[in-house]
Amino acid sequence: MEGTVVAVVLLALLGLIVLKSGMRVVNQVERGVVFRWGKALPSHRQPGITFLIPFADRMRKVNVQVVTMPVPTQEGITKDNVSVKVDAVVYFRVTEPLRAAIEVQDYHFAVGQVAQSSLRSIIGKSDLDDLLSDRERLHEGLALMIDSPAAGWGIHIDRVEIKDVQLPESLKRSMSRQAEAERERRARVITADGEFQAAQQLANASRIMSDTPEAMQLRLLQTVVEVAAEKNSTLVMPFPVELLRYFDRAAANLGAQNTGTQNPGPQNPGPQSTGPQNPGAQNGEAQIAGAEIAGAEIAGAQNPAVESPTAQKALGLAADFIAKSLPEQQPQENDGRP
Repeated sequence: MEGTVVAVVLLALLGLIVLKSGMRVVNQVERGVVFRWGKALPSHRQPGITFLIPFADRMRKVNVQVVTMPVPTQEGITKDNVSVKVDAVVYFRVTEPLRAAIEVQDYHFAVGQVAQSSLRSIIGKSDLDDLLSDRERLHEGLALMIDSPAAGWGIHIDRVEIKDVQLPESLKRSMSRQAEAERERRARVITADGEFQAAQQLANASRIMSDTPEAMQLRLLQTVVEVAAEKNSTLVMPFPVELLRYFDRAAANLGAQNTGTQNPGPQNPGPQSTGPQNPGAQNGEAQIAGAEIAGAEIAGAQNPAVESPTAQKALGLAADFIAKSLPEQQPQENDGRP
């Protein structure tokens, strides 16, 4: 009796040992691939407690989480012959644990090598502008190149992103100068556009003022009020341009008369008058010439920028005319006639 009890206890202990040796726990993020006598079973084990046949089954756990794998920096030459260094990152996960455990020895290493070769290939097929600005299209193409061989291994490539593009220092300086020149060009265009619009508005205002002369007078008074509001001791009054034009025309007429005096026509051989000339007429001509010279001097003093060459010539002619007429204004000797 006692021997039977001992045998039952021994058998129970042996059963527990065997049962414990065949019991396995699969985590939530893993899947179990069972090899029985070296042959993989067609279905993988789900998360939880699973039992294996002792000494016959062997289970390999495969992680199905998303794996983040950085791609080492790859140096290459772009399509437009620029040497760059590019690094990227790959996000992938196992979708078929059985194929990932059977088809490839180390799928982490395999995906890393494919990612490096694909990155160098995409660098050679792209321009520098695409690497800097059109990265979304490059990401799609790079993911497609890596996903083609990885799909046979039971691996799905979620996404691939280019992290950084390292450029030579000389190229960075050239790009900075180009960007500075572009910003300066835009600033000049904006300034020229503003000046063009301002000129258009000024032209419209001048047309309106030419149609209504009273507007010019009102604008003049407004300018005087604005200048007087500055509490200045000097008040600048603008000189009318029409007055300068009047002096210019008067000087031109005087020059024409002087030219006719210097080039007289054929003289009349008839008797000449020997009587005294009229000093009042000469004095009046001298006063007119003096007024013209004074007006031209006032115009030049008020606004030297608008003094014309014709006015300067007229001033010279007027001075000559006055010099010739002054001796004639002196009182003549008394010859005894009243």
